[in-house]
Amino acid sequence: MTGTAIVIGAGIGGLAAAVGLRAAGWDVEVRERAPAPPATGTSLGLWPGGLHALDALGLGDTARERSRAAADGRFVRAGGALIGNVDMAALRRRTGEGVRVISRPALLSALVDALDEGTVRYGEPVPDVRALASRYDVVVAADGLRSRARSVLFGGAHRPRYCGVTAWHGTADVDAPGMTETWGDSARFGVTPRAGSRANWFACVRAPERATPAGGELAALRRRFGHWHTGVREILDHLGEAPVHRNDLYDLAVPLPAYVSGNIALIGDAAHAMTPDLGRGACEALTDAVALTRRLTARTRVPQALTAYDAQRRPPTQRLARAARLMNRAVHTRLPVTPARDAAMWLFLTAGRPPA
Repeated sequence: MTGTAIVIGAGIGGLAAAVGLRAAGWDVEVRERAPAPPATGTSLGLWPGGLHALDALGLGDTARERSRAAADGRFVRAGGALIGNVDMAALRRRTGEGVRVISRPALLSALVDALDEGTVRYGEPVPDVRALASRYDVVVAADGLRSRARSVLFGGAHRPRYCGVTAWHGTADVDAPGMTETWGDSARFGVTPRAGSRANWFACVRAPERATPAGGELAALRRRFGHWHTGVREILDHLGEAPVHRNDLYDLAVPLPAYVSGNIALIGDAAHAMTPDLGRGACEALTDAVALTRRLTARTRVPQALTAYDAQRRPPTQRLARAARLMNRAVHTRLPVTPARDAAMWLFLTAGRPPA
């Protein structure tokens, strides 16, 4: 089946859906409310599922060229003691891939470059997605965490919910070949590799929503994490004048009862916004896009295709969202359960299989 499609949102999921549908012969346009693509952004983990989705879009090799492989993955305590390792070798044996890290702008530009010039129209918000439903065969709502489409279609009960944790993030001129996440008392600090022998870092603590720390963000970071192990202190020492970004963390207050409404399909954060604790947001948006494309091209009617997409993607993504929420609560709990928390993570890493 082919037809006409409009995608609302030029983020990772929306652009991936546009690439997939265009390659399948659909007439596609993308509208994005931002005036231009972002010039900066944090790095994203590409787990095997995300890389395989990019392979399906014909962009896997490009993503590998623009990303950096994570040599290993470790969870440690604030003093540096090891909690457990992510077995990258076992992951590669099981899936054929390890984990790669790519900057958001690099991934977005790869997706945009795969579309015809003029397909993406910036500075064009869509106030009411329902107005487009009669003009296109399919409407793909990929308008992110604060999705207007989600609110219009399903109401305010499914609004974003602050999870009680705020996050700083940025880059540092430190070579980090592997991924390290440090867990302390109701806080954590993560470091991931970045192209060009640099590192991406993030730090999370419990805080009131939209709080403003005394003395500024960098001072707050150093107060909270300056006594942690040398790997964390090295990042803090290299920040200097580098910008420190901060954003509060949200997921959906109530999971959606469906990812489709009529001929409108929600994908990515619009459908299943989750906290970043599992590092799966970008991968799941890419997988959504590929699943939607395959269902639409395999069926002869849009309603049946969208029903099949919903059945395929809603259960696993809502399970991941719940798991991310539980991990966020476990890491940032105020209760004295740190030994049990660390033991549970060790057991998961030793006997379990991290999702691919």
